[in-house]
Amino acid sequence: MINLIEQFKQERKDRVSSYSRNLSLNKAARDFAVASNKALYSYNFSWMGRPIIQYPQDMVAMQEIIWEVKPDLIIETGIAHGGSLIYYASLLEMIGTGRVLGIDIEIREHNRREIENHSMFKRIKMIEGSSVAESTIEQVKVHAAGKNKIIVCLDSNHTHEHVARELELYAPIVTPGSYLVVFDTIVEDLPNGYFYQERPWGVGNNPKTAVKEFLMRHDEFVIDNAIDNKILITVAPGGYLKRIR
Repeated sequence: MINLIEQFKQERKDRVSSYSRNLSLNKAARDFAVASNKALYSYNFSWMGRPIIQYPQDMVAMQEIIWEVKPDLIIETGIAHGGSLIYYASLLEMIGTGRVLGIDIEIREHNRREIENHSMFKRIKMIEGSSVAESTIEQVKVHAAGKNKIIVCLDSNHTHEHVARELELYAPIVTPGSYLVVFDTIVEDLPNGYFYQERPWGVGNNPKTAVKEFLMRHDEFVIDNAIDNKILITVAPGGYLKRIR
């Protein structure tokens, strides 16, 4: 008897794989990414009452990763309104295990208050400080000690130099079989002069350029292209890195 569950999974895998060759579908996804970033589309959503500056497609991708890995700890650099922290904590709450550690150079008081008053705060810890400062890394290591499954998400300063430093510092913390997710690699794929605000990053100086350089030296990580092929619309193209050993 055919295992219908496995058959469905294989059909889905084959379909997702075929998307890499679907030129019209990929063009539509790229066109939407360019237009929607310009319109600040990712700023429109919330999770359990807190703004979450993510694309819904990336949220689904993260849910699948978290369910697969079932991490003891999720570390995220860049807190902003705290929506991602709340999102990850709520998924861990449903799984029944795990903590979230958020790091930001400045946690604004009104955001801190809302995060600390949220029902999911019981699974969250926060560090205020530069993600690449020695004092911050020492605190991160304390939180990571003894954890068997750790996911890291980088979403703070998006310059090449900063992300490259984060990658070197946080990659060793990621456990084999888990993920190092680098957000906003899409900056490399957007036109020059694209942002309405002055930014210190742009084409040639962004998370994707840092990832490319990092992967040349670290073959223990690979890009999980199946995620890109599946969700198509993402702020992290080529940024879902799986630790394979």
